[in-house]
Amino acid sequence: MTKYLLIISTLFLFSACVNKHGISAKYYSECKEYYDLQGYYHKECGEDDIITYKELSKKADAVIDYVVGAEEEKPKGNVW
Repeated sequence: MTKYLLIISTLFLFSACVNKHGISAKYYSECKEYYDLQGYYHKECGEDDIITYKELSKKADAVIDYVVGAEEEKPKGNVW
């Protein structure tokens, strides 16, 4: 019984919603939309996310480099 209780509690602990910005505790992240003084439209979203897809890709690249052992100089684009 305690095993099931622990499993259910960890599921609730790690349950999060995946939206278009990343992984957050809410399904719809709150966006701040406004126009600045010059008339340009701004939309800032994803500030309440646990992790964004950009951060996730950076950390995945770091893990891949660590595992592969990429100590060589990487090209900066398509030219050495």
